Amino acid sequence: MLASHCRRFLSTAQCRQHLLSRLFTKSDVHTRNIHTSPSVWHGHITRPEPGTGVKVHFKDSKGALVKTVEANEGDDLLSIAHEHDIDLEGACEGSVACSTCHVILPPEYYDLLPEPEDDENDMLDMAFGLTDTSRLGCQVKLTRELDGITATLPSATRNMFVDGKKSSH
Repeated sequence: MLASHCRRFLSTAQCRQHLLSRLFTKSDVHTRNIHTSPSVWHGHITRPEPGTGVKVHFKDSKGALVKTVEANEGDDLLSIAHEHDIDLEGACEGSVACSTCHVILPPEYYDLLPEPEDDENDMLDMAFGLTDTSRLGCQVKLTRELDGITATLPSATRNMFVDGKKSSH
């Protein structure tokens, strides 16, 4: 049938084009729409107006203040530290697969947090300088109750992923 159908065309290319036009009508052809959004919408963080956010104090292992910042409710300590160039490693980038974002919290703030999940406890068991009030910074989500929290950085970390690797933020 193909040969007899194509006899009325002068070339094989014309026949092929005619057959394709009959196989695919305009209603069969689907177009792809690509949606774009301004890059500013992706990863853009809106910081609270001064005096309206949750205040977080970061201290080094000797108790010296590193930096005080304000953040939004729902932010985690690891992300805040990375945003403000505070040396809190986070080698697994918050996937609860390491203990390099280990922080030590004051007991009164530690008690305000929900109990750590099993996977966080497993990682904390590997943390250097573990205390009774240790948490992973990636798991500490800020609430209004935590306003004024102090996160003390340990004197060292154990990076089981790659010794010396630091995450990029």
